[in-house]
Amino acid sequence: MDFSSVHNIHESAVFEAVSLAAPRYPVVAASPDLLADVACVALNRVSPRYIRHDVDLAFFLTERERAENERAINEAVDHAFNFVQARHAMAARR
Repeated sequence: MDFSSVHNIHESAVFEAVSLAAPRYPVVAASPDLLADVACVALNRVSPRYIRHDVDLAFFLTERERAENERAINEAVDHAFNFVQARHAMAARR
């Protein structure tokens, strides 16, 4: 069995949103590991939706759902940056 085509529809959108938001968080953006943590925290805050092929999105998501997904992803990424930044600052104080 090959499940390699199965993926969460939010992954690439979250990765892009993290990349776009990174300049606003220079302390976190300086570390690839922290950016990966941000992506993980953000992905855990949005409801997972799995597909096999990205073209499936064109058929199954309405414009309203696309807009809601974008809003949820942006909120999740902002939260994730703040969360990771705060945890990083706390760890640096130890």
